[in-house]
Amino acid sequence: MKKIVIFASGSGTNAENIIKYFVKTKIGTVAAVFTNNPSAKVIDRAKNYYVATEIFSKAELIEGEVLQKINNIQPDWIVLAGFLLKFPENIIAAYPNKIINIHPALLPKYGGKGMYGMNIHKAIVGNKEKETGITIHYVNENYDEGNIIFQQSVILTGDETPEEVAAKIHELEQKYFPEVIEKLLAN
Repeated sequence: MKKIVIFASGSGTNAENIIKYFVKTKIGTVAAVFTNNPSAKVIDRAKNYYVATEIFSKAELIEGEVLQKINNIQPDWIVLAGFLLKFPENIIAAYPNKIINIHPALLPKYGGKGMYGMNIHKAIVGNKEKETGITIHYVNENYDEGNIIFQQSVILTGDETPEEVAAKIHELEQKYFPEVIEKLLAN
């Protein structure tokens, strides 16, 4: 069975959805959830499914301690699901084309430093975009610039609030993120 490690910084709804999805499959399992936020709700979500959690500091991420812990697990894939720190080059180099991220917009639009969560949805509403969506992409040394694996869009009517846009995006994330991970595990 293939092993997945998830990195998350916040509530962990995508992480929990991925954990639940792979509980029902024979192809993979979530071996651990890593977070840089000691008060993140993702910790409780992971523990509810008996998934190991690792809490780390930014210094531990940069200085290689997190890479050591990842290497001890030997994951097949690393999945960023609402992870807000820039992913370090030492981990990217150790796991080339084995790290993916989900972004709540159609890249290359609305990507880069500071473009996460409600910041993106407010910008999309403010710019009166006709559509938005999700992008699942490989992680490289630059924010949101890795090769795109999958995109799914949703039409906007023009009168949504940022919160309503966020809800539409969340539906796409919940449906497609685990399916795309499963396809990557199968290859």
